[in-house]
Amino acid sequence: MDTFLIVLAGIFLITGLAGSVISKLPGTLLCYLGLLVLQYSTIADFSVHFFIKWGVLVIAVQGLDYLIPDWGNRKFGGSKKGVYSSLTGLLMGLYFGPWGIITGAVAGAFFGELFAGKKSNQAIHHAVGSFVLFFLGTISQLIVSGLLIYHYVENLSYVL
Repeated sequence: MDTFLIVLAGIFLITGLAGSVISKLPGTLLCYLGLLVLQYSTIADFSVHFFIKWGVLVIAVQGLDYLIPDWGNRKFGGSKKGVYSSLTGLLMGLYFGPWGIITGAVAGAFFGELFAGKKSNQAIHHAVGSFVLFFLGTISQLIVSGLLIYHYVENLSYVL
């Protein structure tokens, strides 16, 4: 049973790490659930304080990741077409690696804003603003997910 729980926790953590980049998956929440699953095995012994502390942090990061892009979009005057085009550009850029993700997201937001009827200088402003906020949300999720994965590996290393 321990092997099943360890593997299931690992699947949650890997999916959560991917969800930190793919905006429709709750990345940090999945990593947190992975540690909850690991807690039911015999190799992990996390405290209640550990789960409360990380739970608050996960809720904060996940909530901000959903709220900040909408707030930033309104702040910079962007449109929904810009946001959806940015996500489309990001997904298309996955094929080209990290630089493709960055340029795909910015180019997608730019063309989405142009398609929404904005002038090119406004579209550039909205695209860069959307990208910066997306980048901050992604980095914060990757940091928290990475730390949760560290706790998984640390507990797993005692078994090996």
